[in-house]
Amino acid sequence: MFYVYFLKSLQDPSKKYIGYTIDVAQRIEKHNAGGSAHTKQYKPWTLVTYVAFDSQEKALAFEKYVKSGSGYAFAKKRLW
Repeated sequence: MFYVYFLKSLQDPSKKYIGYTIDVAQRIEKHNAGGSAHTKQYKPWTLVTYVAFDSQEKALAFEKYVKSGSGYAFAKKRLW
């Protein structure tokens, strides 16, 4: 499975992050250990939700969509 996941910073709840992975638990551990330049400043992070896909192409397309203007509005209303 391939996942698009949504994180929220516990330090600053206004900070959010959307990412793609094949192992959600391992990826959150990496974010919380400071292993990502984009998220290390606002750790620790908590998982808000994730969406599973049966293909990498679908997951990457969804990640790209939710990072776009209309996709972010959808995510804000339905997934955060």
